[in-house]
Formats: sequence, structure tokens, C-alpha cells
Amino acid sequence: MTLREALTEAAASIDRREAETLLAHLLFHDRPWLIAHSDTELSPSLHETYRALVARRVAKEPIQYITGHQEFFGLMLHVTPNTLIPRPETELLVEAVLRWVADHPDLRYPHILDMGTGTGAIALALASRLPTASITATDLYPAPLAIAEQNAARHHLTHRIAFVQSDLLASPLLQSFAPFDVIVSNPPYVSLYEAATLPDEVLKHEPHTALFAGPHGLDIYRRLLPAAHAALKPGGLLALEFGFGQLDALQDLFEKPTNVPWQDLSILNDYAQIPRIALATKP
Repeated sequence: MTLREALTEAAASIDRREAETLLAHLLFHDRPWLIAHSDTELSPSLHETYRALVARRVAKEPIQYITGHQEFFGLMLHVTPNTLIPRPETELLVEAVLRWVADHPDLRYPHILDMGTGTGAIALALASRLPTASITATDLYPAPLAIAEQNAARHHLTHRIAFVQSDLLASPLLQSFAPFDVIVSNPPYVSLYEAATLPDEVLKHEPHTALFAGPHGLDIYRRLLPAAHAALKPGGLLALEFGFGQLDALQDLFEKPTNVPWQDLSILNDYAQIPRIALATKP
């Protein structure tokens, strides 16, 4: 069977572009190579392996877990079912932090904390663009933290990022690194009530610990805001990603007089013009 024939067979079950991505992954080539070599014969053993990959995608396993990687901010990252798959919207969070740092030229050596790092996407993106920054990345679980460290090594950024296992800022080691100029986080924020509305490839395959945060998706924010306030320098930035429909509740957490004080709260929309990023500074 030729590559063209194998792709035609696969495309009867899954999206053609995904079929090409899986075959390119299997053959250690890119999609343009497949097109240029479409008459190349695919061995029976490789054909069977390819069919198995296609079957996994038919079963709604995310293609990123099948291939083991996802691009984020120009960096190719290793992903596994222990890590949330980085989304394009989170690049907006990175861009917001980069703009804030650029607007503070007196901050020559920014000290940045990425809470809940997962694959390390945010920490690595910031490290790649801010060569003088000192970056710390945390996660509650050792498995994603190990993936983040692998990704840092892959991009030669291990020396730029300190990885610490911690429940938010509870680790004494992490507390010894404070205070920070910037704390950035894309925490779990999906409501348990939303579980039934999620696509199968998310609900059945991505780690629930990285998705859900209580009945209304706000449990982490209630703990994160006071913890971040205590760990930031005066004038320091807190940058958060949040979910659809959570804007009013999150603003209440920032603005209630009974909570720790914040100033300069601003909200940024994502590519679909949905409120997605919250930025605030410590007085």
C-alpha cells in the first residue's frame, strides 16, 4: 500500500489533515514530505501501526497525546495524559505578561512565578523571551512537573527555571523564593456542572485535576488570590486565565472589601472575544 492509499483509507474515518499528521509522525517526516512521496510504499507492519494510531483518534483520544507533542508560543512541547494540552488562548496570557514587563524597563531582572505549570508552557515561553528573568514553576503533582522539566531540557532552559512541587505557595522552599515581581497562572477553572458539556476527547482523556475546580470552577482562585497577594512585591502583577461565564464572580473575588486589596484590575478577551485574562497589581 502506498502512502496515498493509506491516507485515503484513514481519511474515511478521521479528518484528512489529522490523518496526514499521524502518518508524518509515524514516519518521522513532515506533511510536505508525505505529499512529495505519496507513491512510496508503506510496509505491512507500519500500515498496521498506522491503523492503530488512527483507531486511537477515532476513539477521540487527542491527537496531541497520540503524537506526544503540542506547539506553544513557537516551542514544541512534550505532552502526556498527565498534562493538560496547552491551548492557543494561554498564549494571550504570556503576551500580557511580556507587555507588562516591557512597560517596566526599571525591572531589569524580573522574578516570575508560574503556578500550576503543567507542561511548563508558560514558564518556558517567558524564559525564551525574557533572558534576564528568574523563573520558578510549580505544580501540585510530580508527574506533570517531570514533563515540564523534560521540556525545559529539550529547549536548553533548565538553568533558567527552578521547578518546585507545591500546593500553590504552601511549600517552604517556594516561600523562600518570594517575593515575586509577577505571578502568572492558568489554574483549573472548569465547573463540575460543565463536565457533561465537555467534548469526549477532553472529559475522557485530559487530567481532571488540571480541569475542574469545584462546583463553580472558582475553588482555586479563592485560595490563589490571597496566596499570590502575600507573595508579590508591592506593585507586582498577578496574571490569570479564567473560564467562560466566570468574569463577574472573579471580579467579586478581586474587589470585595473583605478580601485582600488589588488595584488596576483589567480584563482581556480571547480570540473569540470572550473574557479570558485577568490582570491586577498589588498596591
